[in-house]
Amino acid sequence: MRLVAALACAQLAAASASHWKSQQFKSIVTFGDSYTDESRLNYFSEHNGTAPPPGWVDPVSNNTSSGGYIWARYVADYANVKLYNYAVSGAVCSNKISPHWYDTINNNFPSVLEYEVPAYIADSKVHNGSHPFLDIAPAETVYSIWIGTNDLGADAFLRDEQIAGKTIPDYTECVFSALDRIYENGARYFILQNLAPLQLAPLYATPERHGVFAIEDGNASTNVTEISYRMWQIVTTTNDIYKYQTPFELLVRKRYPGAHFAVMDMYNILQDIYFNPEQYFEHPANVTGFINHCYPSNSSNCERLPNPDSFMWFNSLHPSEKTDTHIAKRYIEVFKGESKYATYWS
Repeated sequence: MRLVAALACAQLAAASASHWKSQQFKSIVTFGDSYTDESRLNYFSEHNGTAPPPGWVDPVSNNTSSGGYIWARYVADYANVKLYNYAVSGAVCSNKISPHWYDTINNNFPSVLEYEVPAYIADSKVHNGSHPFLDIAPAETVYSIWIGTNDLGADAFLRDEQIAGKTIPDYTECVFSALDRIYENGARYFILQNLAPLQLAPLYATPERHGVFAIEDGNASTNVTEISYRMWQIVTTTNDIYKYQTPFELLVRKRYPGAHFAVMDMYNILQDIYFNPEQYFEHPANVTGFINHCYPSNSSNCERLPNPDSFMWFNSLHPSEKTDTHIAKRYIEVFKGESKYATYWS
């Protein structure tokens, strides 16, 4: 019986991938945190915490968390599609689960559920003359969400600093709640990007992988190995929830009738890059160090190491621009329905 069920699921996934191959996408709409943000947090910072007005155009920036252009911008350029980017650096899925404070605006970082999705919906009602601000026909637009780095990080689940009583399933349900609202607004093609292998990022890496958590935490007695292994456990547990919850929501609960989902395996994409660096970076490839060093670590007194195209990480937490170019190529493979790093569901 289990074998029959497994074969049926495999056939459904293959059929969904085939459907993606037949689509000609013209736009992508992205939600997330600093791994995806291009310019949006800058607006909040420069306007005393005020959100951009509906119809605001997110400017192209080569000064993102990657140290250059962000992966979503590379997708837009490589695939010749329009990018509508609602990601905000520092964001969590919901500030009602794992709030993330930002001193500059004297408030929490704008979250996916409370800010990003409502901002997208507000923009969808804006018209420039006879043309909608968001030119996003449902059959020609991919919506993606990559969130969790802050939700599960040092200021939240990693150190049990989430709202009392909140659990990881509350976080994943928040992600699907955000997708509910996007779906209700007309979206039909979704790429759900799972969590990166954060235990390999220099911030959360083990001592033998040159982890810097104790340095950035300012506490030399911090058990860095324990931090790294706990992060590993949290990330893999969350990704397994995505793996099984997505088909359950689509095929059993029928939560998104007529929608098409791809779960993009960011974990294995970045893990493959980490363990096969010579295939991705200039010699000598460096996956344990990072480009941008600040003194002290939370200051603006920073210097960048030479040869940035040899590094996987820009700083202790964020992938480098070179890594982001590889993420962009993998993302394009996903929405073309031909990725070995994606599972497709309809």
